Amino acid sequence: MRILVPGGYGLIGSAIVSTLLAAGHEVTGLGRSVAQARLRQPRVRWLQHDLKDLVTAQAWLPLLQDIDAVINAAGVLQDGPGDDVMVTQSLAMVALFEACEQAEVERFVQISAVGADLDAATVFMRSKGMADEALLGSGLAWTILRPGLVLGAQAYGGSALLHALAGLPFVTPLPSAPPIRSVALDDVAAIARAAVEGDLPDRRIYDLVEDRAHSLEDIARHLRSRLGFPPARTLHLPLWVFRLIFRLGDAAGWLGWRPPMRTTSLHQILAGIDGDPRPLAAVTGRSLSPLPEIFNVIDGSARGRWFAHLFLLKPVIIVTLGLFWLASGLIGLSEADSALAVLTSRGFGPGAAGLAVYGGALVDVALGAAMLFRRTMPAAAIGMIGVTAAYLLAGTLFTPDLWLDPLGPFVKTLPAAVLALVALAIRDAR
Repeated sequence: MRILVPGGYGLIGSAIVSTLLAAGHEVTGLGRSVAQARLRQPRVRWLQHDLKDLVTAQAWLPLLQDIDAVINAAGVLQDGPGDDVMVTQSLAMVALFEACEQAEVERFVQISAVGADLDAATVFMRSKGMADEALLGSGLAWTILRPGLVLGAQAYGGSALLHALAGLPFVTPLPSAPPIRSVALDDVAAIARAAVEGDLPDRRIYDLVEDRAHSLEDIARHLRSRLGFPPARTLHLPLWVFRLIFRLGDAAGWLGWRPPMRTTSLHQILAGIDGDPRPLAAVTGRSLSPLPEIFNVIDGSARGRWFAHLFLLKPVIIVTLGLFWLASGLIGLSEADSALAVLTSRGFGPGAAGLAVYGGALVDVALGAAMLFRRTMPAAAIGMIGVTAAYLLAGTLFTPDLWLDPLGPFVKTLPAAVLALVALAIRDAR
């Protein structure tokens, strides 16, 4: 079959794409930025489109030529720069359903979420519910799949946050929350493939969850064990602490970042992640993988432990670098007279000294601010490394004695450059 997968490079979408390719299908992936996806999955025909530009059936129709089926795995957690939950998960999807009917697409599989409902408390769940409701009323041969907490070899979003919390030393801070039903990422991909191939009765909604619900503490404990970390005491912090942290994640979202610590995630955790596994089991004759089996596919090697340790250090590194360079530039501007005196005493003319002091301080401020934005962070990190190298080279040529200065104006710049290199190395979100 020729299958279109919107969101084909996300956590769930990439697993579905791999499963479809292994089964011999021709896959077309669609997303807002597909450059890395083309490198990772060169067998896929990738289409680069923003869903906000695909809110009419007429916009979708050219993309559905020669397409037999669609598996929709596109989604965003919260509004932010470039992200509109209602457009992505409702308006664009309703237009896609209409276009699929006009193009006579054979099957449509919708990856929704347990808890999706028109009256849900979050925009994320309401938008999913609106799309599901529209699909129910369409003439397509549809299947709606609603996964619980998705866990797999890859970690992104909520699963990445769980890895990070499990990797903390001594204690695991968790909110008090209702039990959670999980599902293996591989099971989601396998069921999506079965649905699109017609192996499941269509025009039905299936919850993709394990038979037994587990507490958040149990999940974290199993994950710590799988990663090879020693047991840790669960620390139930007051809810206001988590609300504050997740609101900071919301703020990061407006800088272009997509942290899992956002209020939509917290609300879902506090509301519980549940579902009914029986309808799916009734047609497949089996249950989905239980939690111990799910954890068997999680990377328990050094690579997995590195990820767990570095995930929460990443925002710390980025904020530290941003504030360090901002402070450096602002202090340079406020203490410009002292810096000018040092340079003029070493033979610099007033013009050259002023250019070096004021220009350097403004560059520091610009790099510090750019580090805090997701889109400009890589360029800022490269700029920090380059400016540090130029600073040390010029300093060595004109003021070499400062290498031995007890305050270490040269030596102290080296750790900041190394930290910028680390930020570059861990810049990818998935």
